[in-house]
Amino acid sequence: MSTTFGKDFLSSLVVFLVALPLCLGVAVASGMPPEAGLITGIIGGLLVGFLAGSPLQVSGPAAGLVVLVFELHQEHGMAALGVILMLAGLMQVAAGLLKTGQWFRAISPAVVYGMLAGIGVLIMAGQFHVAIDALPKASGIKNLIAIPEAILSGIFLQPNAALVALLTIGVMLAWNKFRPEGLKFLPGPLMGLLAAAIASYIGQLAIKYVHIPASLLPSLALPSLQALGGLSNPKYWTAAAAIAFIASAETLLSAAAVDKMTAAAGRRDVRTNYDRELMAQGAGNLLCGALGALPMTGVIVRSSANVQAGAQTRWSAIMHGGWLLMTVLLIPNVLEKIPTSALAAVLVMTGWKLINFEHVRKLRSFGWFPVIIYASTLTGVVAIDLLTGVVTGIALTMLKMMYKASQLDVRLVSNDVGQSDIYLEGSATFLRLPSLADALALVAPKSELHIHFDKLAYLDHSCLDLIQEWKKSHEDNGGKVVVEWEQLVQRFSSAKV
Repeated sequence: MSTTFGKDFLSSLVVFLVALPLCLGVAVASGMPPEAGLITGIIGGLLVGFLAGSPLQVSGPAAGLVVLVFELHQEHGMAALGVILMLAGLMQVAAGLLKTGQWFRAISPAVVYGMLAGIGVLIMAGQFHVAIDALPKASGIKNLIAIPEAILSGIFLQPNAALVALLTIGVMLAWNKFRPEGLKFLPGPLMGLLAAAIASYIGQLAIKYVHIPASLLPSLALPSLQALGGLSNPKYWTAAAAIAFIASAETLLSAAAVDKMTAAAGRRDVRTNYDRELMAQGAGNLLCGALGALPMTGVIVRSSANVQAGAQTRWSAIMHGGWLLMTVLLIPNVLEKIPTSALAAVLVMTGWKLINFEHVRKLRSFGWFPVIIYASTLTGVVAIDLLTGVVTGIALTMLKMMYKASQLDVRLVSNDVGQSDIYLEGSATFLRLPSLADALALVAPKSELHIHFDKLAYLDHSCLDLIQEWKKSHEDNGGKVVVEWEQLVQRFSSAKV
């Protein structure tokens, strides 16, 4: 550890500076107290960082769950949210024990990108109102419709809050583009919040500010027996499954991205154990739920900052949790100088980054159907809810898979010497049995037929039975059929010839 401690120490400071504004912003955007986000960040570092299957991944509250947490908090209350989160954590632990980690990585990128884009739209729409010190509306659609009204309110009713938000965004953009080489470790969101805090302090602006309690202990609330009684409510289980699914997918996709970054740097010693990572995340969410904090995921923004800062081991993520804890314990009054409109501005930029148009261009290179899946998922998330959007995307992906799996190209080639060849390419299933039967019907009586299976991906029993019956009939009428049965059985061992 001594040879890597220096690099891990510096990396942990960088990650801490990136994580601090996001912990606060995600909490506020979720309708939760800011300290709830800090508690999640602390647990993500000190506990999950120690248990993680992805050593360089950094966990904490994530923008991807903002919309769902906000809705659950509004509908069921904070106590019920804690129980739901505990249940989601147990589901993640069970998923890891059942070794399903790799399966989460199999989710179509079109669904994941569409989900993230939809969440980005909802975050931007909701935080647009918070940026003028107003409350977000009850749904994403209402937030979008009310944006013109919010613009007028920002100009005429809350100009100071709106100006602070614009200042924060301006500083973030300028810093990311023009920051000095020696200060690249300072993230744009932190500089934006710093500028907003200084401006609001100098101007003595009468706007809303972050409130952090002097002690975290009053914020730590174990679930009551009454709240635990809600486990009999099916809605709790549905909500827990949604959190577990989305958090796991985001975590493991982030872990895969971290693996790519480390592999590009020539490091092969920090590969992810996906099942262990699932269990670590589950343990973290179980504790977060028990303490009344936000759900967590592995977060690519913090993780990429960790890798780029030169982190060598998991101690960087662990120490970043320690810095968050020290900040809350020693200087909570400093955090209270941050305007909530500035945090909203940070989240608006976060939402914009989630709407990554490069993803659309990437999907388009595989055809239009992935783009349709992306757009359907995005629309479902924005217009209805997060779970509906994701389920819609997965359903369309399954339909596409079924369509592709049912494609069979049957090509009949005949020559002048009484020999014919049938070439099968694709999947010979019962869905394509009529086209195979039509091709066999075109074979001349008493001719010699060669059936080629070398480009066949799959053969089911219905098509196999058709070929066997047709072969017997054709040979009984004086014809000849050449089929490499042994090769066929070897390739499709489930078929009994």
